[in-house]
Amino acid sequence: MKRGKLVLVTGGARSGKSTFAEGMASTMGDRVTYVATAAAGDAEMAQRIAIHQARRPAHWETVEEPFKVAEIIEEKGCQARIILLDCLTLLLSNWLLAVTQGEEDDAGSLLLRKDRFDQLLEQATSLARKARDCPAHVIIVTNEVGWGLVPPSPLGRIYRDLAGRANQVIAGHSDEVHLVVSGLPIRLK
Repeated sequence: MKRGKLVLVTGGARSGKSTFAEGMASTMGDRVTYVATAAAGDAEMAQRIAIHQARRPAHWETVEEPFKVAEIIEEKGCQARIILLDCLTLLLSNWLLAVTQGEEDDAGSLLLRKDRFDQLLEQATSLARKARDCPAHVIIVTNEVGWGLVPPSPLGRIYRDLAGRANQVIAGHSDEVHLVVSGLPIRLK
């Protein structure tokens, strides 16, 4: 079976990544499945989600899935022409928070066993493979979280490390990689 193209769109927060990825998806075809990984845990996040929803064309299918994205890509890969995943870093956050509950030591510091970190990275690798082998074109949006200060908390540092490693894995499997800075895309691969 012929596979589609895997495209990674990365950049900093509020850099224009999603808008660029949505524009790319629109030019690739009209059968778009938008996979949203955000969960509205508070009013501010609900407002952000509503802005993203309002921006998308009404004929796009939206699947809200905070955890099992690889399965959605497999399921929708033969039905959709384009799958837009927004975003990988929220998915990683969902996965990380799910496995770190109750992982504090006696002093309250977060502990994440290496095998659990490796398990999360393997989930990202599996996602990359399924996205690469999908018959539909897959566009994955992610954040570059390592360009700022070193996070002050153990969880923040683990998240930064996981996102950096997962981004490298996805980029390695991608046909194209675009960096968006101040709304301007730069093709890296």
